[in-house]
Amino acid sequence: MPKTALITGITGQDGSYLAELLLSKGYEVHGIIRRASSFNTGRIDHLVKDPHDKDVKMFLHFGDLTDSASLMRIIEKVKPDEVYNMASMSQVRVSFDIPVYTADVTALGVARILETLKTMKPDTKFYQASSSEMFGTTPPPQNESSPLSPQSPYGCAKVYSYWMTRSYRNGYNMFATNGILFNHESPRRGETFVTKKIVRAAVRIKLGKAKEVFLGNLETLRDWGYAGDYVKAIHMIMQADRPDDWVVATGENHTIKEFAEKTFGLLGLKFSGYCNYDSRYTRPIDVYELCGDSTKIQNELGWKPEVNFEGLIDIMVKAVYDEEVKCNE
Repeated sequence: MPKTALITGITGQDGSYLAELLLSKGYEVHGIIRRASSFNTGRIDHLVKDPHDKDVKMFLHFGDLTDSASLMRIIEKVKPDEVYNMASMSQVRVSFDIPVYTADVTALGVARILETLKTMKPDTKFYQASSSEMFGTTPPPQNESSPLSPQSPYGCAKVYSYWMTRSYRNGYNMFATNGILFNHESPRRGETFVTKKIVRAAVRIKLGKAKEVFLGNLETLRDWGYAGDYVKAIHMIMQADRPDDWVVATGENHTIKEFAEKTFGLLGLKFSGYCNYDSRYTRPIDVYELCGDSTKIQNELGWKPEVNFEGLIDIMVKAVYDEEVKCNE
């Protein structure tokens, strides 16, 4: 019998790459999506087949992390072997504007899933998408033993969900595990995230569709990897002999300015001629330097990043360029 996986946040960047990976491994994949008045399944449309097709292996269910009843209904119906919680209110800057909603989804949503699993199917493996933002001002390199010092409502909510996952693992002997992922990008990154915003702006400027880009703090340092690599680490974490906590990172960091300069440079442009500062994109409290130490997962599970910093930018630029050109056809 194939394994059955349930993915929250399946329509997001990570959820879509993970769904692809699991389907390629023969899983039956179920995803939770929120009801919306417009279509929001663009990242997974290529995976969705006619539900009457006897070979269909992916199914979508309406639900929400703020709604315990919907989680209970879906878990009772699906009876998953593995649950991957990829859903959250994921915009760090926006979390300062909506801290209560961020806590309800990103923190309490995890408690709702864990309590539902404990009650209904405690043998299910659970993966929590934890974040490097939990480390906050802790000096790099940050690993599994580094102190947590979150500096945003998003980071605080992720710390709560991290400790709840550990609590259910230790208190109820559940296979509940944390993947502490540092920044990871791809062509599927949301348009409001700084990397995708930079790439989109650079391509549009190159094609004569835009004249400038507005950004906030350019000097923050981030450890950027490729989302396609990181979902492989997520699956490895869930197949480990024991549940644990794992940092997933490249081990090198770069400023936002470096990312922008290399992006514009690939297109034969000079970034400094097109950038304008906008204070709306700065955080009330910033995290200046994140750089992960993934020695543990590399040594114990054999994972390592395959796409480097320059390769990541190249992948994103080529994909967005093709999109923009196609729009003109």
